[in-house]
Amino acid sequence: MKNGKPKQDKYSKATPGQPAIRQSQATRSREKGGEKSGKIQSRPIQQTDSFLDELKNDLMAFFQINDEKSFTQEQVLDHFDTSDRRMKLLMHGLMGELTDEGTIVRQADGSYRADADANLIEGVVDHVNSRFAFVIPDTASGVRRDKDDDIWVSTDDLAGAVDGDRVRVVRFMDSRNGGRSGSRRRIEGKVASVVERGRTELVGRIEISPAYGFVVPDSKKIYDDIFIPKEKLGGASNNEKVIVRLTKFPDAHSNKQRFEGEVITVLGVAGQNNTEMHAILAEFGLPIHFPTDVEQEAETIPTQILDKDLAKRRDMRDVTTFTIDPIDAKDFDDALSVQRLNNGNFEIGIHIADVTHYVLPGSKLEEEAYKRATSVYLVDRVVPMLPEKLSNGLCSLRPNEDKLTFSAVFELTPNAQIVKEWFGRTAIHSDRRFSYEEAQDILNNNNGDYLAELRLLNELAYKLRDERFKNGAINFETVEVKFRLDENGVPLAVYPKIRQDTNKLIEEFMLLANKRVAEFVHSLSKRNKNGEENTMVYRVHEAPAEDRLRSFSDFARRLGYKLNVDDEHLSSSMNRFMASIEGKPEAGMLQQLAVRTMSKARYSTEDLGHFGLAFRRYSHFTSPIRRYPDMMAHRLLQHYLDNGKPVDHNEYEDKCRHSSERERMASEAERASIKYKQVEFMSRMVPDQAFEGVISGVTEFGIFVEITENSCEGLVRMQDLSDDFYEFDKENYRIIGQRTKKMYTFGDSVVVRVKETNLARRSMDFALVSDNAGRATDLGASHRSGRSDDSRRSGGSRGASSSRQGSGSKGKEAAAAKGENRRGGRGRR
Repeated sequence: MKNGKPKQDKYSKATPGQPAIRQSQATRSREKGGEKSGKIQSRPIQQTDSFLDELKNDLMAFFQINDEKSFTQEQVLDHFDTSDRRMKLLMHGLMGELTDEGTIVRQADGSYRADADANLIEGVVDHVNSRFAFVIPDTASGVRRDKDDDIWVSTDDLAGAVDGDRVRVVRFMDSRNGGRSGSRRRIEGKVASVVERGRTELVGRIEISPAYGFVVPDSKKIYDDIFIPKEKLGGASNNEKVIVRLTKFPDAHSNKQRFEGEVITVLGVAGQNNTEMHAILAEFGLPIHFPTDVEQEAETIPTQILDKDLAKRRDMRDVTTFTIDPIDAKDFDDALSVQRLNNGNFEIGIHIADVTHYVLPGSKLEEEAYKRATSVYLVDRVVPMLPEKLSNGLCSLRPNEDKLTFSAVFELTPNAQIVKEWFGRTAIHSDRRFSYEEAQDILNNNNGDYLAELRLLNELAYKLRDERFKNGAINFETVEVKFRLDENGVPLAVYPKIRQDTNKLIEEFMLLANKRVAEFVHSLSKRNKNGEENTMVYRVHEAPAEDRLRSFSDFARRLGYKLNVDDEHLSSSMNRFMASIEGKPEAGMLQQLAVRTMSKARYSTEDLGHFGLAFRRYSHFTSPIRRYPDMMAHRLLQHYLDNGKPVDHNEYEDKCRHSSERERMASEAERASIKYKQVEFMSRMVPDQAFEGVISGVTEFGIFVEITENSCEGLVRMQDLSDDFYEFDKENYRIIGQRTKKMYTFGDSVVVRVKETNLARRSMDFALVSDNAGRATDLGASHRSGRSDDSRRSGGSRGASSSRQGSGSKGKEAAAAKGENRRGGRGRR
């Protein structure tokens, strides 16, 4: 009891014999819970399959919301306005079940209260909107479950937590937005305590007053400025980008999200290219420079290859070898060798830089490589995983130099069937460095260096690819945008990158090596006692959830495309679907939606297979200069070649999770840099210039439009559609005019002009010039825009603010997959 009064305002009175219905979020108050400790249990909220289940969940929620006091059975019955004898017996029985399950505890005086430790779960805050957040629960594998498992938390109930924080949250059900009959109820909760702060530093633009300063965060998920005392301004000037160390976080018992901090780094004047790229790296917690001791350790590594280095290696320096890479690449981490055998077969060597020869366990280089876990590819620069001496020098397979490599060598028939395979350390000498464009010109013109070798490799690659698709691989071809920049980093042009045969040639042989290395390590397990599996680092890609597939299939059908999602036919049907949309205006958006429907690839020691590639086992072996998991794969392969026993599974699983997380952060930074340059490019356009585009997303606050010629995306806000009041039809990815019945649907062609660009937020607003909007034929599923608190953007992103409130959203999530395969197919499969 607080202030002598029970918290009776948490639930409204129910009609006799029925469970209570909670009041609206706007009128329901909650007391803030204090710090809670103890073991965390993860008994899931029961989905309501019957009236009794629903009543039990309401009882559980009542105790958890009012967890600061205890209630007698009579008080509970009175709260639920229960007078019917049979309902009283049911309530008594359900309270007994909750007591047996440990959700509530019977006190010595006979009253009941919520168990402080029951139904608490750990997760990470995703503060998608200034009004609410989602807590993403932890899982045993570290992989996010279905988004329906995320826990909705009002900003008022975050208890001082902010985006990225790890928290303990108490869960309960909320039926207010249950939707249609039979749909799942949303899981709602409130934060009990902050376990760990997700970030201690933030990046933003500083505004300085005579007595203090404020930093406006770059992060779209931090909704309050950071107060900086005058003595902690760190020499920053007004309107500069800075890195701030947070010294005070929002108070757990206050609704005001008040931060304080101190400036630790001045990045430069906001808007300058170098400043903004450094700001993006800092925003995502990615390093800008190598520590001095790491650089010094790299410089001490000898550059000369000694006889002892060659003693235990297969010498392949006399075999024809070359590299094919992007024209601006400097880290050549793979090469191909080709020679014809007397029996008519071909020996193809896939040679990978032997990074682990130079980066040794326990070294500063090893520690830094693990910490970074990946190179980061921004629009105008590469932030490497390894110092330049290694990434661009010792380990880079530059032409006309002897290099130490780790190789997969295959004897292939003319039909690309494997006859023999060999794995081990080698020495090679690259005869030629090709760019993708150079090699493609040779193939196109049938003239140039190593024409016969290139033609052979291309023919074999086609056969390998055909076999892969025959076995069920899915052909995801997502658009990658490229920029032409001037000497100051200003974008002069944006254009889609074209993947040609040479890109696919390299990709196919890298896939072959990655697949066979994984299978080879697994095959060596048979010599272990008790059948123990060899621990290996796998790249896994699990099958998509059936409900997400069916939702995507239903949506595609509404646009006139057929997609059969039955397990037996999924891959072939998906490939036919991809072929059917090729060249269509909506192709890019549908490809992105299809990718979002799939599970995310990640690293794991469990050999779960790769669904998209249709490989039973698959690893990452071919890019150790820029990916730490490849270094782990090299070490493990050599360990098993040396007859080593299975290594500690848990140690490597932890490293896999870390690598997956760092990859995600790097990918987000890459997308942020692309978005920034797209906005900068569009900000330089002639005023009122018209652009053809396609609707790429539909939300409660507007429609997103992607410009066809350059893939730049912006928002047409609902309040700017002044000809009617539009309703959001979430199920059908469209908005519909209330009076005119005009529809704007995902995939529709429109013409827009740039209304406003915001470089700080990396966002654009468009205004409609003309459209092909049609008339609605079925309004049965429409919902008024802005009504659902937990609306999420079609295609997987979450919605933001109400469409008619002018404040709008802080922007949609960056489009998945754009810029992902930056190395011509050697990316993140």
